[in-house]
Amino acid sequence: MTTAATGRLAGRHLAILGLGYAAQALARLAMAEGARVSGTTRDADKAARLRAAGIAVLPTEADELYPDALADVTDLLISIPPVSDGCPALAMAEPELAPARRLRWIGYFSSTAVYGDCGGDWIDESRAPAPRSGDAEARLLAEEAWREVARAHGAAFDILRIAGIYGPGRDRLAGLRAGTARVIDKPGQVFNRIHRDDIAGATLAAMLSPGGERLTNLSDGHPCSSVEMMRGLAAMLGLPAPAVTPWDPAALPPGMASFYAENRRLRNDRLLALPGFSLRYPDWRAGYRAIIAGE
Repeated sequence: MTTAATGRLAGRHLAILGLGYAAQALARLAMAEGARVSGTTRDADKAARLRAAGIAVLPTEADELYPDALADVTDLLISIPPVSDGCPALAMAEPELAPARRLRWIGYFSSTAVYGDCGGDWIDESRAPAPRSGDAEARLLAEEAWREVARAHGAAFDILRIAGIYGPGRDRLAGLRAGTARVIDKPGQVFNRIHRDDIAGATLAAMLSPGGERLTNLSDGHPCSSVEMMRGLAAMLGLPAPAVTPWDPAALPPGMASFYAENRRLRNDRLLALPGFSLRYPDWRAGYRAIIAGE
């Protein structure tokens, strides 16, 4: 077993601003590799669970970290999504960044939504961003803000643009089992996905091999339509296929209509080239088989 004495992250302190779904999976991997892990959450019940798991919860006041909270931090991951008026994580941490003299790596969880609509084309990280939503525009601004922080500290910086996240507890199985699942069929539309554990594994690989400024799309490289996936999941469960609703933007809420307005296929060559990294779940079929087996 990897221990703090022998782990590849021994002696390092990872702070995570926003201990969300994928970030907690990274925390578990980092601790297994010998790192000390701390982070933020606003949920008191979650904070208690995190402390019980060995993760220190960083106290905040008026949405700012306490003094010296980052003084001995070597690695910093930002997992809090931006808002219309900026990056809450930067506002939270900025007063404490100057004393963070040991900081050597910064990671930012961004979104592949920054690419906007690509007409279903295959794209990679060389594609110029063309955000169509306020959230995607805010992601780009946050990327640049944290890039400047990394440069000021001489730290390596990884922008990790993440596709649709799924995994245990965040899956499409309950609706199928209840017979309430519905799926919209928009011909030619595909979605990109990545399992939570592969997000964590890729982030760990980036921490272990810091490389200046680096941009990586996190996707399993096998986009498909919602209809294909939901029918496949129903077959895995031995259930009837879900009802299919033809695409009609006028019948959808504005948010969902804009979601279906973007179509792209993500290459993941850079992801697969991360030193020491390989996908545990190379497509949704492998990922969901593991989810079902683990229930």
